[in-house]
Amino acid sequence: MPHPPHQSLQVAAVQTLQARPAAVPKARVPAREDDGPWHAEAVCRRDEAGLFFAPSKEPTAARLSREEAAKRVCARCPVMVACREHALLQPEPYGVWGGLTAAERRVVLARRRRRAAELRQAAPGAGPIAAAG
Repeated sequence: MPHPPHQSLQVAAVQTLQARPAAVPKARVPAREDDGPWHAEAVCRRDEAGLFFAPSKEPTAARLSREEAAKRVCARCPVMVACREHALLQPEPYGVWGGLTAAERRVVLARRRRRAAELRQAAPGAGPIAAAG
């Protein structure tokens, strides 16, 4: 079914994804470190990359729908936690990574910074050298 010219390809992709029945992930053996980088096991490698990154000037309703579809993909991913930590450590400024949007990752990072500051204040004089000993 053709989509109106004003409708973004991302909205069409989300609608197509929502129309499909949910795929059942195959059973797998847990990955070992020597099997390669975590992203080789990522479920999103088999999905449309456009689902995880916003096109320019995407309408809010389309963005929310696309992000929810991306999060559903993340929810069934065996490396979701590694992906999320990668995005938090980089930090990745765009897209859905590890089931979190860029805005959600900013909140997590702010909480981590506050918690680290609280721990530093709770233990004055216990810098990294004192903590290591």
